[in-house]
Amino acid sequence: MGITGTLFDIKPFTVHDGPGIRTTVFFKGCPLRCAWCHNPEGLLPSIHLLVRPDRCIGCGECRTACPDQTPTPETSLAPACRVCGACVVACPAEARELVGRTATVDDVMERLLKDRPFYEESGGGVTFSGGEPLAQPDFLLALLSACAKESLHTAVDTSGHAPRAVVADVAARADLVLCDLKHMDPETHRRLTGVPNEGILSNLRYLAGTGTPLAVRIPLVPGITDGEENLNEAGRFLSGLDNPPPVHLLPYHSYQTSKYTLLTLPYPLEGRDIAPARSPVEAAARLESMGLTVNVGG
Repeated sequence: MGITGTLFDIKPFTVHDGPGIRTTVFFKGCPLRCAWCHNPEGLLPSIHLLVRPDRCIGCGECRTACPDQTPTPETSLAPACRVCGACVVACPAEARELVGRTATVDDVMERLLKDRPFYEESGGGVTFSGGEPLAQPDFLLALLSACAKESLHTAVDTSGHAPRAVVADVAARADLVLCDLKHMDPETHRRLTGVPNEGILSNLRYLAGTGTPLAVRIPLVPGITDGEENLNEAGRFLSGLDNPPPVHLLPYHSYQTSKYTLLTLPYPLEGRDIAPARSPVEAAARLESMGLTVNVGG
């Protein structure tokens, strides 16, 4: 079967994950727990079950199909659920689904190659995102090599939280690295994401020093990352790198809250009604004044 990995989605026709029209492959599993995470379904590395109670028609087919114990509409898992998917297949109302799937390199490439005409027409390609793609390094590297053989442009969207050896291997094979810069203050970064930022900043210095095609993404979370001090520190850090990378400012949105509800997870920023410290345009102007090239929205 070869190398396999765990994905939770493959989305065609994306336009904010690198140049041109792209297909974005979402890897499952992430070592960070960002308070504003837009893809909470990708946090856990394992495949899990999602239940939509509002769709349940009370037919009992899930109970009949379950080989272990009786699931109920109110809970995603039976106490001893093996995540076999039997209840998903049996449910006539599509109230249950498995989040994630195991895939081979050939599986993914077969899907990606269907979109080759769009890549060629638009100067696009494939983006590996997540979750955190560097958390499955063997699978990611195998896919990067397979894409290179097919002359597909590749981008890797990463938090930068990974061992240096993995970062180096990925940078050597990817055509573009998109690296997040979430917060400059070490303690604030740890509180907001669950991990320190020293390794991330070190990896950014390394990537810039190698000349790897690189862009840095900064999420503008109101009252958290868009403050003057954080933007000034980010600007000083990035403008001081060898080959300062372009910066993409990502405006905050809250559509992901419905995902947390479906996953029966609390949304860490629930109830926060904080006005932005500055607009994305104002944030861009601040960073541009420090000599950086800035794009808003992608």
